[in-house]
Formats: sequence, structure tokens, C-alpha cells
Amino acid sequence: MIEVRFHGRGGQGAVTAAELLAVAVGYKGWHSQSFPMFGVERRGAPVQAFCRIDDKPVRIHQNVETPDIVVVLDPTLMKDIDITSGLKKGGLIIINTVKKTDEFNLGDYKIITVNATDIARKELGVPIVNTAILGTFAKLVEWVDLESLEKAIKGRFEQQLADKNINAMRACADETHV
Repeated sequence: MIEVRFHGRGGQGAVTAAELLAVAVGYKGWHSQSFPMFGVERRGAPVQAFCRIDDKPVRIHQNVETPDIVVVLDPTLMKDIDITSGLKKGGLIIINTVKKTDEFNLGDYKIITVNATDIARKELGVPIVNTAILGTFAKLVEWVDLESLEKAIKGRFEQQLADKNINAMRACADETHV
């Protein structure tokens, strides 16, 4: 089983990112579930969202405690939250930031950074980075790809907004250097 934890703030789309990922892996033949965990339900408050992916039906109904992958939509959260909490040794961390990977000292993890905020502003007109950062995600793992994410996005948004989100996702994938 693959477990993913998204860290963001209310209004940034962490919950939507987890849901889109869950739908997209379904198109690839995987089973999945996604769910959020809120503190205070207000815009700007810290939010976590989770996605579980497996080759058999997912029947666990509890929070993700030991993720394989952590995605950080808002790097300012890292001042107050230990994003590596429970992350499996050698796990992957994807951070939306202008900083370079070598500027982070987070332990024995694979860290990938991408400036999804600038890409989202350019493609969407707003700094909502959820679909953009999924492009980076797809470039790093083998069990989801841009085409399945594109299909999930088209199923979620009306055509014009879907096209903008797909452009942001593809631009972020292009900016991701492994």
C-alpha cells in the first residue's frame, strides 16, 4: 500500500489534490481512498489530506500515520508542522517553494522542490497549486501519469477551468527535474 499525506492551508486545494489523485490512480487500475483532516474549517487554516493506493481494495479507515510521500502545498507550514512526522525512511517529499532542494535539511528523504505557485498564477490566475503540483507528482512515481490525472481533472472541472488546470499540471511536470 502507498500512503500519501498532503499539507496545505484551507483554500489551497489539498483535499481536491488527494481526491484527484485517488480518481486518477483508478484509471490506472489501482484501488484508492482519499479523505481530509481539518482543524478549524476556515480559509488559511492548516489542512491535511490523505490518499491510500493499493492493488487491492483499501479497507483501512484511519489517518495515515506513516506516509510514503508527503506533499507540501504551502512551505510556511514547515515552521509549525513537522512534515516528516511518520514519513517512512527514504520517503519522498515534494515541496512547493522557490528554494532549491539542497536548501532543506530534513533527514534521510528524497526532496523535490518546484515553484508551483508561480506556475499556478501564470496558468490559473490564482496561487492555487493543487493541480499544478500533481504534475510534479506524476513525474516522480510510476503508478500515476499525466494522462490519468488529466482525465480526473476533466471529470472534476468544467472545460475552461479544466484546461487551465491541465496546463498548470503539465507546466509543473516540465519544471520538475529529477
